[in-house]
Amino acid sequence: MSDENNNLQNETQINENDYNEQEKIRREKLAELIENGNNPYFITKYEVDSDTKQIIENFEESEGKDVKIAGRLMSRRNMGKANFINIADFHGIIQAYVRLDDVSEEKYMQFKKWDIGDIIGINGKVFKTKTGEVSIHAYGIDLLSKSLVPLPEKFHGLKDAEIKFRQRYLDLIMNREVKDMFVKKQLFWETVRNFMSEKGFLEVETPVLEVNSGGAAATPFKTHHNALDIDVFLRISMGELWQKKLLVAGFEKTFEIGRQFRNEGMSNEHLQDYTQMEFYWAYADCRDGMELVKELYRKITKAVTGGSKFISHGFEIDMDKEWVLYDFEDIIKSRLDIGIYDANIKQLKSKLDELHVAYDPKLNYWRLVDVLWKVVRKDLSGPGFLVGQPVQLNPLPKRLEKDPRKADQMQVIIAGSEMGNGYSELNDPLDLEKRFREQRIMGEAGDTEAHNHDQDFIDALNYGMPPAFGFGVSERLFSFIMDRPMRECVLFPLMKPKE
Repeated sequence: MSDENNNLQNETQINENDYNEQEKIRREKLAELIENGNNPYFITKYEVDSDTKQIIENFEESEGKDVKIAGRLMSRRNMGKANFINIADFHGIIQAYVRLDDVSEEKYMQFKKWDIGDIIGINGKVFKTKTGEVSIHAYGIDLLSKSLVPLPEKFHGLKDAEIKFRQRYLDLIMNREVKDMFVKKQLFWETVRNFMSEKGFLEVETPVLEVNSGGAAATPFKTHHNALDIDVFLRISMGELWQKKLLVAGFEKTFEIGRQFRNEGMSNEHLQDYTQMEFYWAYADCRDGMELVKELYRKITKAVTGGSKFISHGFEIDMDKEWVLYDFEDIIKSRLDIGIYDANIKQLKSKLDELHVAYDPKLNYWRLVDVLWKVVRKDLSGPGFLVGQPVQLNPLPKRLEKDPRKADQMQVIIAGSEMGNGYSELNDPLDLEKRFREQRIMGEAGDTEAHNHDQDFIDALNYGMPPAFGFGVSERLFSFIMDRPMRECVLFPLMKPKE
């Protein structure tokens, strides 16, 4: 679209106070159409054979050809017996030239009454204007759907986040970059799915409703199953314990992409329901997993950004550079002068107070250590892997043979945040049962993120599960690549009902 058209004033740009009057006028126009036998809502089909992107990007092949497109009328410039209009479809915006002499007088007089926001169809020949803009010279025009409410004013748009999220369709109409972002999000998950399939992983589906909320340290949503008369939980992981049961069953490579739910606080990095991918890989360990994850993340970044670099949360990230290895114990010691295996709970709280970090005073020792780690993490650029986490923070990984206090676990660190979590899976049912007992004690002491005891899973492990690596990544990674809050990267985020 030319700079000239970019600066055109939308003829229906109005103040919010005028909306009711404008709506009345539009309804009167609709009534007139219906009275004259031209009800646009009776139209059930329109034979589209092109789109804006195809026409513009392939102009040399398109020039002079007949095309038929449909989309939303976004602006118009009235020149008496001719109009230049802009039409937006899913792929972009294109200009059309509509002249009285090229369409019937009756149709042109109807067209003059169409409003910005109406859905229209255009058929005509592709040409380029004197200013070099690819356009369509129309010889056929149709009103396909009437817009009864004016669009937001073009040059100010939707500024209120509440309105943007509640009426996301308006945000998508008015902001092409927002629509493009969700196209990139589809590329994000398509890349993940294709990568895992190409690596020989089988995509599976596991239950969303669970009797035990296992596989992660998180607070679940609880509901009631009427038919079985039992309480159940929405899953907090992407089938972690179920996929491990598949390892027991002889499946060696599985993955799942789906929604999971955590009844916790909202922030720029956290939502209560979001999309996650988890994979499980028999006979592999953390070192194998790191290499696979690096390759996956580099492919994702290239698919979404076209290259290896992006800026996120003030950090310049290059996924192709050498990834850093961060040791949990060492980095807390070097940054905060706290030895996590030597300190006591009073010292941890004192350090957090010194740093002016808010925390729940009822947290146990290891949860306070985790709060300290999150203080350190926010300054780490990455890309890198965190290793050497204490076993107490997650009962499901294997212990490091050289230091049993630590889990054979890794987390991806990018732009000061965790962007994925994986570990060599614990397949010792006796050790796991002991850890579940420890988690139960933590839960009874008030730790809402403690893992539930899952006897069914232990029963499965008793039959033997091969050594394996498991990993999970959520759509938080996409939001960081976009450098936007996670909520903005969801098409329709959960909203409180209007009062």
